[in-house]
Amino acid sequence: MKKIFLMLLSFVAFLQSCTNQKSEISKAKTNELMGKTIYDFKVESLDGKEINFADFKGKKILIVNTASECGFTPQYADLEKVYEQYKDKLVVIGFPANNFGGQEPGTNTEIGAFCQKNYGVTFPMAAKVSVKGDDTAPIFKFLTEKELNGVKNTSILWNFTKFLVDENGKLIDTFVSTTNPNGEAITKYLK
Repeated sequence: MKKIFLMLLSFVAFLQSCTNQKSEISKAKTNELMGKTIYDFKVESLDGKEINFADFKGKKILIVNTASECGFTPQYADLEKVYEQYKDKLVVIGFPANNFGGQEPGTNTEIGAFCQKNYGVTFPMAAKVSVKGDDTAPIFKFLTEKELNGVKNTSILWNFTKFLVDENGKLIDTFVSTTNPNGEAITKYLK
């Protein structure tokens, strides 16, 4: 009985150390992002090149987590429209993510081909990332945590959540999946 108790106690201690270690890793990642601006981020594009957010200084940036097999996928067309209409003062950047219902199962190459063929997407598309959970991409950690972005906490509830950043790199607001990218809720900031 004593042996079982000691084994159980050892197991509980092991679990506690794993939890503490995970928490420490998360804190370290958050600390790495402290004091950063959107312009400090560089991400890989669908074609393996670099998207450097510093290149977008002076423009608003609309960042969207996307998916090819989602009910909101037709928003690619509206994202392209708003990008074309306001491209002198706005950059749209899509971030494919497979976090919700496995609705972005493709490779970067497949995603790029899908977006081009079906929606004529010309705005920058990042390589597939995770937008929630332990493997959240640093840029989405920044966008969703007030401690980092200085504006608000946001939970990404589904694909096609939108983040609008101003010309100075400051988060303006976030928009849920149902918000049309070419609708007044977003375009009022672009006029």
